[in-house]
Amino acid sequence: MSERSVSKSREQKRWYTVLAPEQFDRQELGETLAEEPSEVVGRTITTTLGELTGDSGANNTKLTFKITDVGSDTAYTEFITYELTRDYLRSLVRRGASKVEASITVLTTDDYRIRVQPVALTTKKADRSQEKAIRRVMIDKVHAAAEERTFEAFVDAIVDGNLSSAIYGEAKLIYPLRRVEVQKLTLEARPSEVAAEEEAAVDVDADEVAVDADE
Repeated sequence: MSERSVSKSREQKRWYTVLAPEQFDRQELGETLAEEPSEVVGRTITTTLGELTGDSGANNTKLTFKITDVGSDTAYTEFITYELTRDYLRSLVRRGASKVEASITVLTTDDYRIRVQPVALTTKKADRSQEKAIRRVMIDKVHAAAEERTFEAFVDAIVDGNLSSAIYGEAKLIYPLRRVEVQKLTLEARPSEVAAEEEAAVDVDADEVAVDADE
């Protein structure tokens, strides 16, 4: 393609300002270029919590947003991923200590399905039974948090460090801990998607019952 064609194609495109959800005060996340609004929907943009809050100490946390709607020259997003940077996670690990991880899938009170991955770092090497007990605390605390929070409130609990603190407060009684973090949170399904999956599962169960009755 010639430089003139590239220039003409670029002129036909327009910039869309990408905004964070209301939960993050509709802050500007950046801009994206497209010919049609439909091309913008579905794109993702990643920033750091530090860039949104102005706190450089939070630059080790990445937030990813997905564009769900476009109005005029503005693109609106939903939050989909919270993740600590690899460098930060590596800096937490100490030789001769335990790293206890868990991956937990839960439903919030407003039927968002999310996967939460906490991690606990001990001061020294814990034995297997202690690691198992710490992991149990993680699982219980994550389930408890989801049972009493909406998706937005759950995200706030992670961003504010409240969930990590709750896990730390109980798990440290099992074995001395140096730190507890939620290393990743992922939005797996929205309420409409969860409802569709449940409806499909009911249909499958009904079919199986019908087959059993025919046999």
